[in-house]
Amino acid sequence: MTERALDKEVLAQRCRDVTENLKAIRENIARAAEKSGRSPSDITLLAATKTVPPEVINHAIVNEGLTHIGENKVQELCSKYDELKLEHCSCEFIGHLQTNKVKQLMDKVDRIQSVDSVKLAKEISRLAQRDGRVMPILIEVNIGGEESKSGVAPEALEELLGEIATLPNLSVQGLMTIPPISENIVNTGRFFSKMYKNFIDIKAKKLDNICMDYLSMGMSSDYELAIESGANIVRIGSSIFGKRVYR
Repeated sequence: MTERALDKEVLAQRCRDVTENLKAIRENIARAAEKSGRSPSDITLLAATKTVPPEVINHAIVNEGLTHIGENKVQELCSKYDELKLEHCSCEFIGHLQTNKVKQLMDKVDRIQSVDSVKLAKEISRLAQRDGRVMPILIEVNIGGEESKSGVAPEALEELLGEIATLPNLSVQGLMTIPPISENIVNTGRFFSKMYKNFIDIKAKKLDNICMDYLSMGMSSDYELAIESGANIVRIGSSIFGKRVYR
């Protein structure tokens, strides 16, 4: 459950921490972008807001210019959505998504980053048609082949894209991945490189109705390496907001 009540002193300190953390992260992103031959403006910083209370998220949006947030849980997003100040901030869904919960998200998110099956894509397409809108999506790839994680296998990616490309009211914009957890940065780098190769290979094929504009990979522990490896969206949570608090 998300923290729902913070006393003024705790809230003020958390907001000060977020300000300092964002400053450091933006500097790191700029440095990594330049190392990869790109501009810092080419990289989207998406704040992963799981368990973070609306007051703290709003501070990051209103006072620190945060332009993208991402939620992992449908129920949590719905519970705090009305309190979020999203006039100038995109809200995205970045967690595993069950087909029967898509309808709860459609009026709340600007993009779904975790589409990993035709069944899920069909439901998003159906509801987008109903609502008269186009839903941007990223395809989640299980780059490490982990049974515990969702995502399409790399070898099945092109086939999945071909099927999804025929669905109306969807805009496939790129790929997303979460590599296996490893304390060895070299191992993580290998998965990032493999993912970038998939991204470039698909992009070069210029598949009908498929765009490869975004590669979303990298989190708090490895976002600089992800950027150096080709990511242009990084999803950062604890490095911005501190250790998650579950209640």
